[in-house]
Amino acid sequence: MRLIGDFEGFRTAREEKIRYLERVPIFEACSLRQLRAVADIAKVVEVPERTVLTRQGEPGDEFFIIIDGTALVTVTIQKRHRLRPGEFFGEMSLLDGEPRSATVKAETDLRVLVISRVNFWQLLREVPELTQKMLVNLSRRIRELETNLTG
Repeated sequence: MRLIGDFEGFRTAREEKIRYLERVPIFEACSLRQLRAVADIAKVVEVPERTVLTRQGEPGDEFFIIIDGTALVTVTIQKRHRLRPGEFFGEMSLLDGEPRSATVKAETDLRVLVISRVNFWQLLREVPELTQKMLVNLSRRIRELETNLTG
């Protein structure tokens, strides 16, 4: 009887994560099987307002997807950007192994999905379409940076 309850708790948590994932644009083309695979490796974390999630120059071991709330990305005093639900950050350090390129701070209370470095590579194997979406996102960020530097 206790095992059934534990299993039901696991299933409920997994289904809740799947509901969050369905709201995130980078997962919109995923099958239910792929969403289950992502849900199994992701943690849902509640983050209080003003909490620093990543600090520029420090090592990064996690990828974050915002479910609820907003975060402020700071690269320099002049270069700030607001992230909203459905947006993600932290992938660059996981892709290239370099320190964080920006500081990200919770502007409001946040709910985020967190995927660790080890599970991040599993995620890209399970859902190869995400690699393309991340490349498009990275390209957009680089173009914005170039525009700001030349404009």
